[in-house]
This record gives sequence, C-alpha cells and structure tokens, in this order.
Amino acid sequence: MIRVLLLVVALLVSAGAQAHKASDAYLQLTAGEQGLALRWDIALRDLDAAIGLDADEDGRLTWGEVRSAWPRIEAYALPRLRIDGCPLRLASHGLERRGDGAYATLQLESSCVLKAMPVLHYALLRDVDPTHRGIAKLQFTGERAPVLRLLEPAAMPAASAQPVATGGLEFLRDGIRHIVTGYDHVLFLLCLLLPAVLRREDGPARQSHWKPVERVSQALLPVLGIVSAFTVAHSVTLGLAAAKWVVLPASLIEPAIAATIVLAALDNVRPIFPVRRVVVTFAFGLIHGFGLAGVLAELNLPRTEFALALLEFNVGLELGQLAIVIVAIGLLFALRQRPRYRAWVVRGGSMAAMAVGALWLLERTVNVSLLPV
Repeated sequence: MIRVLLLVVALLVSAGAQAHKASDAYLQLTAGEQGLALRWDIALRDLDAAIGLDADEDGRLTWGEVRSAWPRIEAYALPRLRIDGCPLRLASHGLERRGDGAYATLQLESSCVLKAMPVLHYALLRDVDPTHRGIAKLQFTGERAPVLRLLEPAAMPAASAQPVATGGLEFLRDGIRHIVTGYDHVLFLLCLLLPAVLRREDGPARQSHWKPVERVSQALLPVLGIVSAFTVAHSVTLGLAAAKWVVLPASLIEPAIAATIVLAALDNVRPIFPVRRVVVTFAFGLIHGFGLAGVLAELNLPRTEFALALLEFNVGLELGQLAIVIVAIGLLFALRQRPRYRAWVVRGGSMAAMAVGALWLLERTVNVSLLPV
C-alpha cells in the first residue's frame, strides 16, 4: 500500500511542474569575410522572469513596458553571451511574434573573421531556469550545411575554458530531454498505461470484472499497440509542423494537449470512447505531435539538414518514451496483485491526472497561473 500511495504522490508531484513550452532562445550566427552577424531571440516571458518586465504587475506585458525595459534587457543579456576572440556589439533590437509568444530580438555584430568553428559561452537564465537552453544555428558564408548546437546555461568560463556548446547528436539528446521533461506528454502516456496490467473478464449477468494479468507479456502486447499508435501519430504531425506545412497556434495546441489528459484519465474511470483505445491514442497523438515540433520549426534548416535533425530528434523522443514505458510497466506489474490496485492506482491515479489536466486546461485557456512554476 505504501508503494501504491507513492505512485499516486508521484503523479501529484508532477502537477507542480511547468508543462508549458520549454524555455528556449534562438541564435543564428552568420560568419563571412567581412565579419559576423548574430541574431538572438529571447522570449519575453523568460526575460520577465529574470528581470521583471511587467512594471504594473497586472500579468500582461504592454509595448510601453517593453520599450522602457530595453536598457535593462540589454544589460542583462549581453554579458551572458561571449564568443572567444570576437567582441560583440549591439547593432539594433526589436520584437518578433512567434507561435508561442513575443520575443525580444537582439542583432549583434563583430568585425572578426572566423577561421574555425567558434567557441560560444552561454549563461542566459542560468540562475533563473535550469531547463533553459540556447539553440544555435551557425552558418559560414559559402558553406551550405549549417552547424547546430544546443547551449546549456553555465557559469561564464575563462577564455581558456572548454566550449559550452555540446558535440554531436544534439537533437537526439534534445528529443530525449523534450519527452522526459514534457510533463504533459508524460502524464498522458501514464494515463494510457495505468490499466495495462489488468484484463477485463465478463462474468454472469454481463458484469465485467478486472483481473491482474498473469505474465508481463500479456501487458506488453496491448502496450506495444498503444505506444506504437502514439509514436506514429505524433511523428506525422511533428514532421508536418516542424516543416511548417501545417501550422497551428500554441494557443490552440496547448489547451488541446491538456484536454487529452483529462479525457484519457476519465476513460480509465468510466469508459467514454466507443472505439478501441489504440484508435483514441492515435487521434490524441496527432495533437501531441504539434506540441513537440517547436524547436525544429524555428530553425529554418535546409531540406537535407532538416530531415536529419527531424530523424535524430524523433529517435530521441522514442528512446525517452521507451524508458518511461519500461519503468512504468515494471512498477505497475509489481503492484498489480494488490487488493486495491484498481481503486488506488487506476482510479486514484486517473483522478489525480484528471485534476492536473483540468488545471492545465484552465491555465492555458484563460492565461492564468494556478500551478507553481
């Protein structure tokens, strides 16, 4: 019973995590014989968390508030980015509206001519949001293929220190990180897995009884179908959205993802869908795919590089998803014989997930904050 309660508590703890889009900044560096140009896009919501842009604290940023805050934005951001051997100066600034909100855009330049891949040191939001990262596209004039880097915020090192930018397989690692820290996607997946170690048996008078499966293979087969449906579905819309062939606003997708959690959890408590769960999973997976596509959609990569990055990112998603499924099924299979497994884990866990999903739905619909960041 203690382990059952710990599982329910784990679901409730996940409610305290922020399930909105991850904190990302975008850097596009172009280097040529005349020097280099760097465009740096930083979300206003992140800057507000770091230096407080909302002067009247009414929960809404106005153009006047942002305009008066430009000196503070520049003073905060510029010391937190450095390129070894290339002193950067601010050329201009502006605002840009993206699918997930407004961004401050800093245009930087330097007269230095790069002869090799630059060493970037990045410390934005280091003390505010440890999940933040910079997504950099480095392009040398005359070279077709851009180089991609994920920059994790760290203490600004000395000039002789190692580069902050990571090595290869950035998007595979980012795919794993994206699914593991995408708490709404994880919670949806857990809702699908909770009843997986039970099977329904029809008794007298057409009454159904739930019994625990005898072998783990009996649970894995339906789970394989469900996870495969989710994988195929979100891969389709992830590709469409990342390629910008189908573009839906975050104001629509984020509440829809929260709604899928509520409905999947409700179906565990009282079946509401007239079709098999694998069909429902596929339909809801299409929605989740749009929520996973943000990073790749913002990079504007050439076709070949985009295809490779998309493949790498998707493989990372599936590896992270596989790890979640293995851990969850192992734990649920160990608990399935408990007398009150269905009451405490399936029903209790589903009710907790339903409550969290409903709060996220309200947050994302009316733009209020009910759960702690």
